[in-house]
Amino acid sequence: MKIGILAAGITPEPLREHYPTYAQMFTDQIGHIDPQLEFKIFDVRLNEFPADCQVCDAWLVTGSKADAYADEKWILNLCDFIRNIDQQGQVLVGICFGHQIIARALGGKVEKYSGGWGVGVHHYQLAEQVTIPQLSDTKDIAICAFHQDQVIEKPSKMQTFLSSEFCPYAGLIYQDRILTFQGHPEFSKTYESDLIKLYEKTTLPPEVVTKAHQSLAKDDIQNQALMTWITQFLTA
Repeated sequence: MKIGILAAGITPEPLREHYPTYAQMFTDQIGHIDPQLEFKIFDVRLNEFPADCQVCDAWLVTGSKADAYADEKWILNLCDFIRNIDQQGQVLVGICFGHQIIARALGGKVEKYSGGWGVGVHHYQLAEQVTIPQLSDTKDIAICAFHQDQVIEKPSKMQTFLSSEFCPYAGLIYQDRILTFQGHPEFSKTYESDLIKLYEKTTLPPEVVTKAHQSLAKDDIQNQALMTWITQFLTA
């Protein structure tokens, strides 16, 4: 089975000496969970798209520093490609920007959030009607987040499965075909910490930085269980 990774962004250059690209984070982690899988990476931010969506069996859209509501050519092309994936009934997973661009492509709305940055470990409430096999005994899901934009209107056909007061549409799902997260299950706390340090003097407000570092010090995350679920979702 071949998984197509639509790389919408890349790990910041100063961190690439120590960490893989965002696309490689997924191929490494998903490939470790299911070694029989094959992967093909398409750098869509450079407008490199597959000839059609049938070249892979399932798809994943990574995070990105780009705005999902922008009208750059590659972003509009990605929206079209997402709609083709959906029309073909293929499985699709989206992370952060991927979560947002899938929502936009399928009729939702994304904006820069008036409440500011969501950074550090964030906790989300799992909807009663959704079960994550690896986390069946908890309704509190915690993963790293790093975003300023949010989905403010979800596509009508998608169901909210993760939510918080800060981010009401933190996780969206459609049947057994589309699964998206605003947070980053692929991020370790070490990577999140280094990402915060990279931007704390230029982009992130001091109070956001302080709260984020505190959350990383005291809160556990469930990234490994969620990555296992994502792998199972892609291959079911």
